[in-house]
Amino acid sequence: MTSATHTLKLDQGTVDVTVDLRGSEGRPFLLLHGGGGPQTVTPFAGFLAGQRPARVFTPFHPGFGGTDRPEWLTDVPALAQVYAQLLEELDLRDVAVVGNSIGGWIAAELAILGSERVSSVTLVNAVGVRVPGHPIADTFSLAPPELARLSFHDLSKFRFDASALSEEQLAVMAANRVALQVYSGPNYMADPTLTDRLAEVTHPTLVAWGASDQVVDSDYGRAYARAVPGAEFRLLEGTGHMPQTETPEQLLPVVWDFTETHATSRTHN
Repeated sequence: MTSATHTLKLDQGTVDVTVDLRGSEGRPFLLLHGGGGPQTVTPFAGFLAGQRPARVFTPFHPGFGGTDRPEWLTDVPALAQVYAQLLEELDLRDVAVVGNSIGGWIAAELAILGSERVSSVTLVNAVGVRVPGHPIADTFSLAPPELARLSFHDLSKFRFDASALSEEQLAVMAANRVALQVYSGPNYMADPTLTDRLAEVTHPTLVAWGASDQVVDSDYGRAYARAVPGAEFRLLEGTGHMPQTETPEQLLPVVWDFTETHATSRTHN
């Protein structure tokens, strides 16, 4: 693994983005983490790069993982603009974008921007839309053990033990939470305009959903897929809100096969 910090200049201001890279050759992936922080996707990044010819770029959303967030960066559409600029900075093409939870929301906003550098988008248990009758669980009101109970199919493998964490790790967790609250916006993990704007997406899109998710249920996921023209929906049995963590061996072929089917070229840039 290599790690680098890129200074990106946008109309709104400048932002430093830390990016981990796993894999030295193959299909480029942009892997966007959820509210739990980069550690919720970094093992899957290593797994993907180890099992397939892939270069997996995993950015830290500014404010997460001990990084700084500039004051102007306060919402998911702005984050999507940051990552569109990152793809330009890295000069990546034929990129498969994969996002989980709020990372899926960022991926959806990135798809709306319509970057020619993106070849496909996979939303894994994403948030961001409003679906009547299918509310998003209020994760900010839940203690970590309660959140884990809603997030995993098999909780026994993912017991949360705060006593095992260092002071530094607890501080990073607290900062992650603050950043997540900022990005989640005034409507809590949703943008009322997103469903309508998803009609603008032209990238091939897969909505993959852990069937046991109690943070955002599978009918919410189906509604997400219906909002994106031509999107595919794939239900993943025996897994919850973070399939990349709970059942990576199940998610990997789903993501890879969709990516390869919709790649714009057979050469890896």
